[in-house]
Amino acid sequence: MMGFQIIVLWSDVLIWLLVAAGMGVGVLIAKNPPLLSAWRRVGASRVGMASAVVLIAFALIGLVDSLHYRSQLESKPGQPVVYSVEVLSLLDALVTPLRTRNEKTYSEPFATRLYAKETIDVPGKGTVRDYPRLKYGGIHLGEREDEVAADVAMTAFRAAVLAFLGWLAVAGVVAQIVARDGSGWQKIWRGETVFAWNALLIMLGLILLIAVPLFALSTQYHVFGTDKVGQDVLYQILKSVRTGLIIGLVTTLVMLPMAVLLGIVAGYFRGWVDDVIQYVYTVLSSIPGVLLIAAAVLMMQVVIDTHPQWFSTSAERADLRLLALCFILGITSWTGLCRLLRGETLKLRELEYIQAAQAFGVSNWRIIVRHILPNLMHIVIIALVMDFSGLVLAEAVLSYVGIGVDPSMTSFGTMINSARMELGREPVVWWSLAAAFTAMFILVLAANLFADAVRDAFDPRAA
Repeated sequence: MMGFQIIVLWSDVLIWLLVAAGMGVGVLIAKNPPLLSAWRRVGASRVGMASAVVLIAFALIGLVDSLHYRSQLESKPGQPVVYSVEVLSLLDALVTPLRTRNEKTYSEPFATRLYAKETIDVPGKGTVRDYPRLKYGGIHLGEREDEVAADVAMTAFRAAVLAFLGWLAVAGVVAQIVARDGSGWQKIWRGETVFAWNALLIMLGLILLIAVPLFALSTQYHVFGTDKVGQDVLYQILKSVRTGLIIGLVTTLVMLPMAVLLGIVAGYFRGWVDDVIQYVYTVLSSIPGVLLIAAAVLMMQVVIDTHPQWFSTSAERADLRLLALCFILGITSWTGLCRLLRGETLKLRELEYIQAAQAFGVSNWRIIVRHILPNLMHIVIIALVMDFSGLVLAEAVLSYVGIGVDPSMTSFGTMINSARMELGREPVVWWSLAAAFTAMFILVLAANLFADAVRDAFDPRAA
């Protein structure tokens, strides 16, 4: 009998469908020489490949966090099987120590005691005001709290050596793939390979040298500290990655078909069709975006609150609000791309080969599919990548003002919103905000750098 029950959330379905769609697109690209040539230029970009490694690392965290289940509770023989109401993911299972080792309240990174003094009973001294000892942070040291720095340095050094050995193994395999005559290393480090293996391996090494010691230390300390309820901040960062990826990817794919279809139709057919589409996106652009999103989210929240029977767990409720936010952001963010594609289509339809196709009696939709759309794909791909980072930032802003994801769902925005009050206390609790800001900064920066590489590779004027 299984000790768990598999739970499939709607966002999980969308994420894995995106993975399948990405694999299908990869197959199509491999069969299309122009697209394959453009992506090879992306692969030759050192900045692009370095940022791609970072994005892949975030994506792997999000995928592992998208396999959900409910644990089976203990029951007497003969009684029906009962499952926990808490929905966990494979990531939760892999980082169980981070999830379960909660302290009482705030503690600094690598601290062994709480951040604020409390009245405690000390044997032989009676009742005193002091910083209470943490239940888990640095507990392996016992009374040797003054050895934290040395212990952290030694643990990090051992993990870094292990990470370096793992990186050498990966680099050796890559070198054998590049060249079997023993000159693979020279080709890679001199940049003589078509693919930017040197940038990829350097970034992979940096990630391993940071991630492996970090997680080795996280089994003994709270490396990013704890929040108000004593939860590990590193665990919150890992859980926020999936939320950011869903906001960036699902929202982009919601708005993309509408923007592409309406933009091309408006620019190609012109006349009253163009006037209607322009009127629609002009009116939509005139409405303050935050107010429109807030109204839609609040209405969706009312629907969720009045139908509690729709949800068997709180995770399903939070998931529906997340998807609602994605669709609302998608509906309100397609106007810019639509306007851009309309202008490009107006220019393309006047070119000689388009007019020649019209003169030969080729149907309008065939011209759009065979000639207009392929020449706009570089704009679509660039917008797809660049909008991702903007939407991740938008979620943070919306959650900060209280109209983002469900409060029970961890995200960069909810972490920053919680840190707002922490900055007003004395002493200041700074680590939650710093950790959320740094993680979101790395994700958005990598997305922007990768978008620049894609733009340079797909821009026909740069080819």
